[in-house]
Amino acid sequence: MLNYPIKFTPILKEKIWGGEKLASILNKESDAKNLGESWEISGVKGDISVVENGALKGKTLNELLEEYKGKFLGEKIYADFGAEFPLLIKYIDAKTALSVQLHPHDDLAKERHNSLGKTEMWFIMQADENADINVGFKETITKEDYIKHLEEGKITEVLNFEQVKKGDSFFINTGKVHAIGAGVLLAEIQQTSDITYRIYDWDRVDDQGNSRELHTALAIDAIDFEKKDDFKMEYEKTPNQSSNIADCEYFTTNYLPVKGSITKDYSAIDSFIIYMAVSGKATVGVAGNTEEIEQGQTLLIPAENKEVEISSDDCELLEVSVTR
Repeated sequence: MLNYPIKFTPILKEKIWGGEKLASILNKESDAKNLGESWEISGVKGDISVVENGALKGKTLNELLEEYKGKFLGEKIYADFGAEFPLLIKYIDAKTALSVQLHPHDDLAKERHNSLGKTEMWFIMQADENADINVGFKETITKEDYIKHLEEGKITEVLNFEQVKKGDSFFINTGKVHAIGAGVLLAEIQQTSDITYRIYDWDRVDDQGNSRELHTALAIDAIDFEKKDDFKMEYEKTPNQSSNIADCEYFTTNYLPVKGSITKDYSAIDSFIIYMAVSGKATVGVAGNTEEIEQGQTLLIPAENKEVEISSDDCELLEVSVTR
């Protein structure tokens, strides 16, 4: 039952900052004018992914975890997480800037919210001219100076902004303030958590004139006030080879450009594999069973499958696993 590439039905989220690129560029089926996120694979309570294809069609992600356990996740991952999927996989379109925010680390998230923390990474799929993101502070700042800037409405004066282009990738540690800027379309890989501390929302209101909640007090003890140039990720772009972008205790993400046909051997990895198509299209096969994937789509290969065939005229994939 697990011997094929599994595709899940995207869970689409309207956001105050969302736009139309998820539909117009990534072909997500929606008429929403402010579509912000496509949750591709989610084990978040209330937003559990459902299989879209093959023999397991209609099954929820949680049902697969409960029935197939380590054969689906990987034995060590199942031992660590049980019937909880460890990652949340998304595509995000920011027509306007997201709020300046941060995420707590595991211990703080567990203490306050009975949740995991939220380490994440971004891969820029498309960016309008001069589009940027916020990652961290310009310089190391004291807690007192941070509070002063926040209270005076001048927090953006101390934030670090980076212009972005297609192919850029960023790693966002817990505690690091960050915001996706206007005009950016990206792929996001993160821990399974929906805990966000919003510290500044550009003074915007919704169509009812209401501001969104800020989490000023909660954020204080979670912020990393140090300037750290640890967020811009470099990687190789050799055709038909996996090149590491990010490797942490929560996930490993590789860049895999495919031209022609290749066979991937995962016998040394005890993990499911996720492919996110960030450009082009490909055919992915397991045990003779194939599935198409195109830009903006996502496939999951259950852990018990150790050989995967991929063919494409020209595509770029993100190859995601959990190697603990």
